Amino acid sequence: MNYRHTFHAGSAADVFKHVILVALIKALLRKDTAFLYLETHAGTGRYDLLSDASQKNKEFEEGIQKIVHAMHPPALIQDYLTCVNSLNQPDALRYYPGSPWFAHYFLRTEDRMVLAEWHPEEIIPLKKLFADDKRVGIHHQDGYQGLKAFLPPKERRGLVLIDPPYEKKDELMSLPALLGETIKRFETGVYAIWYPIKTSAQNKLFREALQAAIKRPFLITELCVHSDDVAGRLNGSGMVIINPPWQIDQQMESFLPWLWNVLTINRQGYFKSTGYNQT
Repeated sequence: MNYRHTFHAGSAADVFKHVILVALIKALLRKDTAFLYLETHAGTGRYDLLSDASQKNKEFEEGIQKIVHAMHPPALIQDYLTCVNSLNQPDALRYYPGSPWFAHYFLRTEDRMVLAEWHPEEIIPLKKLFADDKRVGIHHQDGYQGLKAFLPPKERRGLVLIDPPYEKKDELMSLPALLGETIKRFETGVYAIWYPIKTSAQNKLFREALQAAIKRPFLITELCVHSDDVAGRLNGSGMVIINPPWQIDQQMESFLPWLWNVLTINRQGYFKSTGYNQT
């Protein structure tokens, strides 16, 4: 499978993922001490919604396009939209930020960003995007290897985003064990792992594997815009947050209902956030 995120840029799954990313970064900004943002599958960092790839399925129409036209967005959604708007002309939506752009938007002088990307066609525009910023290190390598190479960070604080394309058949179910080992290298870090929801049965197995492998507190947040019992399509997505920042669960409650109401298709699907306080 030759995965290119540009086909899915600005989709409902992207919106969900990036709103949570903004919440996590803002939580880290509450403290003055520096932190590292590490992303294992960074992509290009920015996507043109008028490109042939984005126009093929126009997934952004069921995601960011709904958000920009929705009424009364919560405060966190407004922060998210401010970042989106930073790439676009007023009242025009052409470019959608990738996760690196969202992180970089909020980065302070003392913070660092390390991005790993393996796809040869993705790494070139990614390097160009951040070429003039010495706070950003970009590495053409397998993202999972980056978890070993760049952790623990010298700052002793950090956010790790793991957002793979899940090209390999067993990739999702292999993640809990990998996370269990990674956390041993950097126990106090915040980890955010995006995952697809295609069937409720697979989703249940994944949660059980996480509970068995992760011995730190974690939060599972999910948003489905379709019914989750139809195999063969992306019905929604979830985010595992290991070592969730203080009050992040309350923040979820403040924006998830609004987000689902805007993004759901024919009132299908659900949203929920569940904490697991394992030690």
